[in-house]
Amino acid sequence: MRLRFGRQEPGVDYRVRPCAFGVIEREGRIACVRVTRQAGPYYDLPGGAIDEGETEDQALAREFVEETGLTIAAGRRFAEADQLFRKSDGEPVENRCAFFTGAVAAENPAAKIEDDHALVWLTPLEAISGLRHEAHAWAVAVWLRLREA
Repeated sequence: MRLRFGRQEPGVDYRVRPCAFGVIEREGRIACVRVTRQAGPYYDLPGGAIDEGETEDQALAREFVEETGLTIAAGRRFAEADQLFRKSDGEPVENRCAFFTGAVAAENPAAKIEDDHALVWLTPLEAISGLRHEAHAWAVAVWLRLREA
């Protein structure tokens, strides 16, 4: 049984959306994105939906470039969990999240295409307390425990 985060609203159907997210460390901080939307800003781990025909690794690499301008090499898949939530357009989705480690291979800020996303480097504790999704915060805590084991 997979862990599931978020509160299921009675009578609401959630579209299942396979996703890949990464925990990439640099100098004791992890890459996050600060997303600025009309309802206010929030933090997410870089990553997102897996497009048809993509592998988890390919989706993770594509999403990192689109959101941060970082080219990454996916590492190991270390956790999985589901996150129920409503997207900014109101659509209810159940993200089937796969979480990966990885490393930065190159930086090209001009390659970033999502204007409402900004790369920020947070300490793991800042990320745990500030990430929008409980599944993301949980994954960072798992990553910390595995890193120190």
